[in-house]
Amino acid sequence: MQKETINVVDHVTFTVRKGDFVGYIGPNGAGKSTTIKMLSGVLVPTSGTVHVKGLEPYKNRKQHAGNIGVVFGQRTQLWWDLPLIESFKLLGKIYNVPKERFQHNLEMFTEILDMSSFLSTPVRQLSLGQRMRGDIAAALLHEPEILFLDEPTIGLDILAKEKIQSFLQKINKEKEITIILTTHNMDDIEKLCRRVIFIDKGQILFDGSTVVMTAEFGGFRYLVVDAPNWDEAAWNGPSVERREDNQLFDGSKTTSRWPP
Repeated sequence: MQKETINVVDHVTFTVRKGDFVGYIGPNGAGKSTTIKMLSGVLVPTSGTVHVKGLEPYKNRKQHAGNIGVVFGQRTQLWWDLPLIESFKLLGKIYNVPKERFQHNLEMFTEILDMSSFLSTPVRQLSLGQRMRGDIAAALLHEPEILFLDEPTIGLDILAKEKIQSFLQKINKEKEITIILTTHNMDDIEKLCRRVIFIDKGQILFDGSTVVMTAEFGGFRYLVVDAPNWDEAAWNGPSVERREDNQLFDGSKTTSRWPP
């Protein structure tokens, strides 16, 4: 069997300034998570270089870990059988966070993320939204300068998403924490990110402001309707751009909801 080499991340180059909030988006398999794992030091690039605050992540793992926080939506850094508060205390010891600073951060995160009611609950008993709030707080207890978020709102209900979005906006603005966010949720991009990098098949296709991206790519949306008994002669609804079997595609112009 002949082997095929695929460049999951292919000549990707970008620079992020301190305090930026960047959305790193693209379809499944585009290379988003791979990029985040290289930036966080989990994966070693086969070629090229990665620098975060002047360090090569995989070569300076310990020092680099102190500068960053990482949240992977599908995995947790919390201890499954321990109460949430005990996970926080363990992480405080691991990162050598001074007691007063740890207590200050814990109280602030608990209030903003509304975690007081489940701090004593074992992690395995938390809902997905509660666990994600715990994971984000855990990633920030040591006050990193950079936060990498990989699908942090996946599977969450509206209220949980709003709590997390509000918290991320606050720490980005007030503490100037640099945040790189991968997501398929365009609501996250709309509310949080000033800059968007779009990647597909390992290559960057767009790098710019959300306003420019919307102007270039976000003018049209399709409404797809299943209509097994559709009568074209009797139809008095929106224009139908095309029909595929029993599905109708409406390609009407929509007004952008992105920030001006």
